[in-house]
Amino acid sequence: MQVLNPLVRQVGEHVLMAGGKRLRPVLTLLTARCFGRTGQDIYPLACSLEFLHSATLIHDDILDNAEVRRGKDAAHLVFGLKRTVLAGDALLALANMIVARYDVPSMNYCVAEAILRTASGEIEEIGNMRNPEMDEHTYLEIVKGKTAFLIQAACTCGAMAAHVDKEAQEHASLFGINLGIAFQLVDDALDYAEDVSLLGKPHGGDLREGKITLPLIFYLKSISKQKRLTLLDKISENSLGEKEIDGIIVDVQRSGMDQKVRQEADKYLQRAAESLSTFPDVPERGLMEEMLELVKTRKF
Repeated sequence: MQVLNPLVRQVGEHVLMAGGKRLRPVLTLLTARCFGRTGQDIYPLACSLEFLHSATLIHDDILDNAEVRRGKDAAHLVFGLKRTVLAGDALLALANMIVARYDVPSMNYCVAEAILRTASGEIEEIGNMRNPEMDEHTYLEIVKGKTAFLIQAACTCGAMAAHVDKEAQEHASLFGINLGIAFQLVDDALDYAEDVSLLGKPHGGDLREGKITLPLIFYLKSISKQKRLTLLDKISENSLGEKEIDGIIVDVQRSGMDQKVRQEADKYLQRAAESLSTFPDVPERGLMEEMLELVKTRKF
């Protein structure tokens, strides 16, 4: 961060110091250590994955007109739109520069592909805002893009830094992509959850923004055709009132659709666990197994 212009660094620190789970850098470190790379020289690589994630959060908040991130004012509201956009770009560049220093071409490709797919996922999500034709397949492609590919890159880069063979890299990649999908599924379920005191963001934000996520897709399938068509029309026209939105959230909870989404997440966590079982039996693998359980049970 010290190489950044102080005006850029202020924005980056605002986002980075707000907290967060640090899932991506932790996964980079744990994967590398599972496969034998235990030196401190892996820390910058782990940091680069968090810089990438922070840059996507900065840009995502601007696109969503978000007011809060991790319980703090969104960066663009504090520092202004232009400065914040460019700070996000600078964090992306810094992350790529750090990765390049490891002189592993496949690692550079992995990170570049993750950035491309993340941007594509965000674009696809925007293109499907308030889309009454939204289905589970399209939703899953968006989830992979906006969340899972960057988590996959964290695990894959950790394996690559340890110079393991292609088969081990593939297992690390599969672990990451399935964990990432499960993480986002649970995140989307939490947006409709009853207890939102720890979320650090508004309740029902996805629905208010016009994002049709899996809890809503499941709920729409469970109601009568006429009610479904009426709701879809209102969603597509952005004409839902606050009372209607609150009513949908309550109905999703009562019908257990947020829990059904968690059950879907469990399927991906199981796949991740199967890939993880091929990792060396070291303490770091145990920590990654605990991470799967944390995603399964997370409340915020």
